[in-house]
Amino acid sequence: MTLPRQRGLTEQAADAAIDNACRLLRLPSIRNEFNEIADRAIKDQMTYRGFLAELLMTECDDRARRRSERRIKAAGFPREKSLRAFDFDANPNIDAATVHTLASCEWIKKSQPLCLIGDSGTGKSHMLIALGTEAAMKGYRVRYTLATKLVNELVEAADEKQLNKTIARYGRVDLLCIDELGYMELDRHGAELLFQVLTEREEKNSVAIASNESFGGWTKTFTDPRLCAAIVDRLTFNGTIIETGTDSYRLASTRARAEEPAKAG
Repeated sequence: MTLPRQRGLTEQAADAAIDNACRLLRLPSIRNEFNEIADRAIKDQMTYRGFLAELLMTECDDRARRRSERRIKAAGFPREKSLRAFDFDANPNIDAATVHTLASCEWIKKSQPLCLIGDSGTGKSHMLIALGTEAAMKGYRVRYTLATKLVNELVEAADEKQLNKTIARYGRVDLLCIDELGYMELDRHGAELLFQVLTEREEKNSVAIASNESFGGWTKTFTDPRLCAAIVDRLTFNGTIIETGTDSYRLASTRARAEEPAKAG
């Protein structure tokens, strides 16, 4: 379909032609914001080139935003978390400079691992989700999962003769975020399947984990010492380890809120 070309269009006809062209060319942002940008162009006395650049940048920026939103949704994060919302003052164990360096995602580009180790309430999951979100916003494919959920999925895939396909799917994403590693003991079969996923990704794609156990306590989760050592090796080689400590700032915050009414009374 071709649009009729006419000179001397009325304002109303021009608006209709622009709307129709944007629909055909699939330019929803220009279609939605054209009038506002056009009015601003007249007010600011933009050149034709400046006006065109403004329109195209609006469409490009909006498409980039929508792609980021799709990647964040595809990652499967259980809730929204951002680095901006993280209270570094509440947990001095976490170095803000180190975290903001990680937010550049250079470690993902280099296929390096990240380990967040500490007790419950010290910010591990917040940090894991926030850094995963930063990666998705920068164009990386990210997948978030709980350790037990991942292992259960692998066991089911093995039973259904779909293991290689499932491991390959987890191997393709640029960053795999595994949360709550160490909360539950895994049997040998489950641990071996998890090891296969880590081996598939080794030095090819990044893995970030959050665990409430220090590496010395991972034998509770991976009961085979040799397998445990191999898993620790794959998750730490050339990687970054952040120890978030033992003091729950989440619990401290709850206590502080509870004490406020008492002080007021």
